[in-house]
Amino acid sequence: MSSLDVPTPTAVKAGQGRSGLKYSIVGSLLQSAILELQPGQLIFSETGAMSWMTSNVNMNTTSAGGLGGLLKRAVSGASLFIIDFAATGGTGLLAFTSDFPGQILPVDLPPGQSLLLQKHAFMCAEKSVTLDIGFNKKIGTGMFGGEGFVMQRITGPGLAFVEFDGEIVEYALQPNQTLRVDHGHVAMFEPTVTFDIEMLKGFRNILLGGEGLFLATLRGPGRVWLQTMPIVNLAHRIAEYMPKPSSSG
Repeated sequence: MSSLDVPTPTAVKAGQGRSGLKYSIVGSLLQSAILELQPGQLIFSETGAMSWMTSNVNMNTTSAGGLGGLLKRAVSGASLFIIDFAATGGTGLLAFTSDFPGQILPVDLPPGQSLLLQKHAFMCAEKSVTLDIGFNKKIGTGMFGGEGFVMQRITGPGLAFVEFDGEIVEYALQPNQTLRVDHGHVAMFEPTVTFDIEMLKGFRNILLGGEGLFLATLRGPGRVWLQTMPIVNLAHRIAEYMPKPSSSG
């Protein structure tokens, strides 16, 4: 079998990148990105990300970037190795599924354009896309920003797919326009946006507000993407209902 028809009844979004790569995003709560690979088109992902593929799609596991690339991926929380996928003998199908209820977002990056992502948001991309790490330069942001000093950075040209928790809300910030956000909701932003951390003001707000000590500030210009159901927030809520260890000796 060299090709299959992409299912359309549950398709949320279908499109095509600048390079001609066709895709469909299917599903609702747990979405999948199904790519139609033509011979010569190359896709890469982290290890263990692929969900299914046709028999004419070949895999090649590499340590792209050598030792330096391995160290960067280790620091960013990504897998140490990456996998290249290529189709032979006709159209091949390649699918990736999100790990958590949410949305898959395709981003078609022109040459030189970058986006900064929360850790583990990267799903897959065309081989022309560069996956790197992006440091939060300010110490306060690194210590209290929820993602530490390191985020993921993708740079074009090429089509990439990223996954976020819950629904996605996008804002276009004007110069010096600011959003104050619970840091777990920050999913992605353009490099022109300043990401910082500020302490809540007011004694009662800190003790009784339930928002913790710090909020993320996103200052324009540039676009930001927020996620409505951060997995870390959900984990905290579930932990409240988990059985507590017995104190009996």
